Amino acid sequence: MKSRRRIYSRLLIIANMVVAGCSGLSFIQEVPPHLIPGKLYLTPITIEVGGKEFKAEEGFIVVNENPSDTLSRKNMLPVLKIFSSNRNPAEPIFWLNGGPGLSNMKYRPMPALLENHDFVLIGYRGVDGSVNLQSDEIVDAMEGDGRDLLGDNSLKNLSRAVERFAYELRANGVDLSHYTMVDVISDLETARKALGYGKINLFSASYGTRLALIYSYLHPDVLCRSAMMCVNPPGRFIWSPKKIDEQLQYYDSLFATDKNHYDGRSLSYCIKKALKNVPSRWTIFRLDPGKIKATTFAMLFLKGSAALVFDCYRAAEDGDYSGLYMMQLAYDFIFPSSMVWGDLFAKGGTDFDPSVDYVSSLRDTSTVMGSPLSLLINESAQGHWPVFKIAPELCKIQPSKVQTLLISGSVDFSTPPDYATELLKSLENGKQVILKEMGHFDDIINLQRAALTNLLVRFYDEGVVDDSKYVYDPMNFEPQVNFPLWAKILYPFIFVFNLFW
Repeated sequence: MKSRRRIYSRLLIIANMVVAGCSGLSFIQEVPPHLIPGKLYLTPITIEVGGKEFKAEEGFIVVNENPSDTLSRKNMLPVLKIFSSNRNPAEPIFWLNGGPGLSNMKYRPMPALLENHDFVLIGYRGVDGSVNLQSDEIVDAMEGDGRDLLGDNSLKNLSRAVERFAYELRANGVDLSHYTMVDVISDLETARKALGYGKINLFSASYGTRLALIYSYLHPDVLCRSAMMCVNPPGRFIWSPKKIDEQLQYYDSLFATDKNHYDGRSLSYCIKKALKNVPSRWTIFRLDPGKIKATTFAMLFLKGSAALVFDCYRAAEDGDYSGLYMMQLAYDFIFPSSMVWGDLFAKGGTDFDPSVDYVSSLRDTSTVMGSPLSLLINESAQGHWPVFKIAPELCKIQPSKVQTLLISGSVDFSTPPDYATELLKSLENGKQVILKEMGHFDDIINLQRAALTNLLVRFYDEGVVDDSKYVYDPMNFEPQVNFPLWAKILYPFIFVFNLFW
């Protein structure tokens, strides 16, 4: 036993090196030849979840890059299995995180879910395993040309970086045709079988809900129940400028009832006017309208950061662009390295239509701000990253009998609730819960955690949809942080930062 654990420990060191990760080609690591595809290499650990300790196993599973070719490149994917405190648990819950381009290994469940279910995390190929589709050159290009992130020159530079990275990957033997969502589901199925599970439950968020949906189409017999937060059905990876306008108008209607903040100006009006009149500089610092738009859209995902955005734009409409400059700095610090971009291009290409002129359609000057993040992502990838489509029937909504719970926030800019409502029509055993004035994933997970725990536990244990614990919490337009004020307080530090950045 000791020798076996020693072997497992050494293998875990290799796996942790893979997961800890570098970016770029330096972290395309060859898997030792003696490791067997389809086999789990796990070691027992103890893990803390919500202040409680649970038995668990961690390690990795080996899969083939091409699931149907046993001679193709091997990938190691990390695995974490947290054991239920129940000796005879019900079906396990498999987690599917959002993205694409984000890890599937960081989420930890509510302890209450572990009272009757094992909880399993399997790394996403392209992000978590021995092939990481990240590129330093793309990260650098995501910083733009210093003038306009969404301008032609910045997008052209980004496209070149994307094309070069795709070429380098293929030159190094990476088969990009097998980094699709179908291949991710193949990995999950390989892990399910290796773990010895029959039926399983799925718990998914955002992009993960698309994986869960395709899973239900490909393997309906192995799924018991599926809870999907922030639902992204087929065709919805690309954000529509007109849909963004609709969502801003919904915020306008909420704002008009706020007696403490409403001054007769709509929020969408303030945003459109401020963006139309962006000066070249705030004091001595250059303003980048593309970065401001991209950050604006990303911060609208959550109700708390949305309040901050609206406060900045109301100040900008009055001529004070200091808050928008702080949003621009937030882009520089966070966004370029926030995703594994190759993975996003590989999976996001599922909804890509080569016949669409994304530049004109996503810039749409008749709308408040177009669709800045979709413009950045789709224009940079169009014609430069190879698109490998999955089966056409998996790219459209199909009937499903899997018992499914759809959870949506009414002010979610990334996955609006009507996307889930659209999907609900095809779910014979589906139910939707719309949480008033909640946004995307973090809002749903964190704002009323006890209510969400009750909703999920009853769904997985009994098949009952019980949202009775939720309490209506209206939108608060008072920002928790005053960006315009902090821009002025931190002005000397911003000056030093710009000198050395």
